[in-house]
Amino acid sequence: MTPEGLTTTKTTVPSARIRLLDVLRGFAILGTLGTNIWIFAYLGDLNYLFTFQNNDWWNNPETLVRLVFLALVNGKFLGLLAMMFGAGLELKYQQSLRKGRRWPGMYLWTAGLLMLEGFIHYTLVMEFDILMGYAAAAVIVAYLVKAGERAMRRTLYWLGGAYALVVLLVLLAVGFAAITGAALMGDMSSIVTLYAEATWVEQVQYRLTHLLELRLEVIIALPLNVCLFLIGILLMRAGAFSPGEKGRRLRGKMMRIGLFIGLPLNLLLLVPGGVFDLPSRYLFAPLLSVGYLGIIGWLLERYAQASLWNSLERVGRMSLSCYVGQNLLCAWLFYGWGLGLGGTLNAYQVVGLWAILGVLQIAFAMIWLRFFRNGPMEAARRFLSPRA
Repeated sequence: MTPEGLTTTKTTVPSARIRLLDVLRGFAILGTLGTNIWIFAYLGDLNYLFTFQNNDWWNNPETLVRLVFLALVNGKFLGLLAMMFGAGLELKYQQSLRKGRRWPGMYLWTAGLLMLEGFIHYTLVMEFDILMGYAAAAVIVAYLVKAGERAMRRTLYWLGGAYALVVLLVLLAVGFAAITGAALMGDMSSIVTLYAEATWVEQVQYRLTHLLELRLEVIIALPLNVCLFLIGILLMRAGAFSPGEKGRRLRGKMMRIGLFIGLPLNLLLLVPGGVFDLPSRYLFAPLLSVGYLGIIGWLLERYAQASLWNSLERVGRMSLSCYVGQNLLCAWLFYGWGLGLGGTLNAYQVVGLWAILGVLQIAFAMIWLRFFRNGPMEAARRFLSPRA
């Protein structure tokens, strides 16, 4: 989605918490678990996250469930979360203007803390951490915000266009490889063995010794994250998160984009051979992410008193703690040094366990915030960067 047609103003954003942002963060965190749980459940075998193999859905209802579920979640909630990071960056920027502080100033310290948290999470928990990528994008976008809206829009158009062109070229290459019968996904049995049988210390050593290889996706996805951050900022300035008529119209437009463009494109994941795997995650996913934003905004306004929103809002208020916590719990459930459930569950059970873990996260967030103002990791961050 491009920001064409969005009109923005120089008015500052109110400092009070915006409920829709917290609800969307909570929704995105639970959705992110919907992607990561498959990685844990199949012990790092990405053949089950993509469709180069294991794609006979017309003969196997279980495979159909897995692919449809992934078409709805894989990359979509990472995109939504990136836009929420961009919206949060805009709030920080407006706060710095109100208080007369230098920008980016302390925000760079906040981004540095996020990078450190991501590295620790990557090292100790899982190699598919998203925090390091968001931290790198945050630094770049912070300077683009300082350069002005014109610089942001130019970057979004040119960087987004170049990124989309590269992904489309990859699509053609993958399609050609599929036609010629080339192997598109390597044997991952050694990774499965690592997470099924190795100790936690051995897994940590593996992640440290393969740092560049395992963090390659962070580099590849950096242009996409920068663009999504910028979209989040421009949506915030355009009033997409405000309750007024202008916000309602914009959210309605985003909902239609998601339903009528994003959803059909992402369902191309069902095409055999894995041809649309990478575009679905890295190109089409943001269109559905935008749709989710519009749908949740519409539902929140229409059914404002529903208890679901309070639950998602609390998860959103401690999104960092919930994100790290859900991955810690999944590592313990699936890896060999824990309960060792990896490789033993079918697709129905994986989806069911995702729902159970989502309910547990909601319960944890609601109970925690009854006694504390912030989540544990959020409180630690506020202590380490009180002015950020």
